[in-house]
Formats: sequence, C-alpha cells, structure tokens
Amino acid sequence: MIRHGFDESLDGLQKDILRMGKMVEEMLDKSVESLKRQDTKMAEEVLRREEQIDLLEQEIEQKCLSLIATQQPLAKDLRKIAAGFKIITDLERMADYSEDIAKVTIRLAGEPLIKPLIDIPRMSKLAGQMLSDALDAYVREDVELAYRMCQNDDEVDHIYAQVIRELLTYMMENPRTISQATSLMFVGRYIERIADHATNIGERVIYLVTGVKKELND
Repeated sequence: MIRHGFDESLDGLQKDILRMGKMVEEMLDKSVESLKRQDTKMAEEVLRREEQIDLLEQEIEQKCLSLIATQQPLAKDLRKIAAGFKIITDLERMADYSEDIAKVTIRLAGEPLIKPLIDIPRMSKLAGQMLSDALDAYVREDVELAYRMCQNDDEVDHIYAQVIRELLTYMMENPRTISQATSLMFVGRYIERIADHATNIGERVIYLVTGVKKELND
C-alpha cells in the first residue's frame, strides 16, 4: 500500500473510532435519562446498542491489526494505531457501564425513586463532556485539550463522594431505602469509572502526540 492509501486507511480508522465514541456518548446519556424518567423502553434501547458496540469494537480491532501486519508502521504512525487500539477498549468499557446503568433502570421499574435524581445526571453530563472533549483532542491531536479535559475528573469524583454521602444518610434514616440506595451508589460508581476511562483516552492522546506516557488518573 502506498503512503496515500495508508493515510486514507488511518483516516478511516479515526472515523470509525469517532463513530464508536458518539454511540457510547448517546448510550451514557440515554441510560441516565432512562433512570431519571424510569423509562424501561429507553433502557432496552441502550442494551441493544451495546451489542452493536461489541461488533464495532471487533471490526476496528481487526483493522488495527491488519494495518500493523501489512504496513509495519513506525514512530507516530505506530503510536496512532496503538492509541486507536487502546481507545476502543476504553469505549467498550464505557458502553458496558452504560449498559449496567440501563439494567438498574429495568431492575427499579415501577419502584418510586427515593429522591429526584439531580447529582447523578450532573455527573453523567460532566463525564459525557469529558468523553466528547477526549475524542476532540484525539482528532485534533490537541495535548492541551487532553490535559484540560482530565482536570474535570476531580469534579466528577467530588460529586460522586457527595452522592455516596447523601445515599448513606437515606439508608441510615430509613432501612427500607437500602436496596435502591445501593443500586444508585453503583450507578454513581459506573459514571465515575466512565470519567476515568475518558481520562485514559486523554493519556493516549498525550502519548500519541509526544511519545511520552503520562498517568493523569492519580
């Protein structure tokens, strides 16, 4: 494959990764919205989308392996493919967590929520913005944006701690809330992990551009 063809393949790989990222963003948004509205049909949409994500991950993985095997890329080209390989793993895990949130919606179907959901959707919005910024940083190879995006992880962690404290208070005041409060704690944990995976993507971008590995999740 001549260089022009190789560049086209790399562009195609990037577009596939972006498509997967957009699908995951939608899954996260719909999973939390389904929980907030207690909309089981919306939750089931998220479950179906997760199957598509798995197939897309396998397809992109094969493209990455094929490019490495046939082109034997070096330096930045190799880092670009390696970063793509890692990013799809992060996206697949985010999709899994969104699926887990949708399952909580289905499990709590017909059961009144112990409180209106405010902080969990706020966490979700922040984590979704982190994912969007991480993908922008990847496309633009923007290290500064990657660093700025990762800083938002602290705010997600802060809200998560607040969610846990509030739900523990509910559990202590009324033991009948324990089961649902525990489920909502897991939802907070899933979103917190999604933000961590967005941070991982930021680290991949920094490595792609600079060749230096940075740990930003401490």
